[in-house]
Amino acid sequence: MTTERIETAPRVDPSTTSGEREALEQWLDFHRATLARKCEGLDDAQLRTPSAPPSELSLLGLVRHMAEVENGWFRNVLAGEKAGWIYSTEEDHDRDFHVTDEDTFEEAHATWQATIAHARTVAATRDLDDLGEGRHHSGKPYNLRWIYLHMIEEYARHNGHADLVRERIDGATGD
Repeated sequence: MTTERIETAPRVDPSTTSGEREALEQWLDFHRATLARKCEGLDDAQLRTPSAPPSELSLLGLVRHMAEVENGWFRNVLAGEKAGWIYSTEEDHDRDFHVTDEDTFEEAHATWQATIAHARTVAATRDLDDLGEGRHHSGKPYNLRWIYLHMIEEYARHNGHADLVRERIDGATGD
């Protein structure tokens, strides 16, 4: 199955004149859409293709990882929901990256989009200075502003990885 059949949100350039919260949300959505764009048009086998062995980094692994990250920061830290891992386990903390032939983009994309929708819901009721109701494993408190900035950084870094993986798969480049 190619990802062309999966509906992805259009990527919209962030405004150059918006306020702080709007800018943070727009940049986060921009980077979410960038990762989805890097996966468009590829089949599951291509999406499981590792970047450069021995690394197991793949586009499918990046999507699964970002679902874990969204889940961790917005559900666990911000909302205090104590949600468990989606893909990772006690035995394999990096299971999100360790994809198998049975793992599909259809499932990973649906899971990722659900975590994004939930993130938007829990963030919508909070101010940027509001501290999360849960705690990160570091034990430190985090406010929504920090979480947004971290998420933008996390996506930006992994979108750089996605650029290289995609270019290796079919030569496609660009933002």
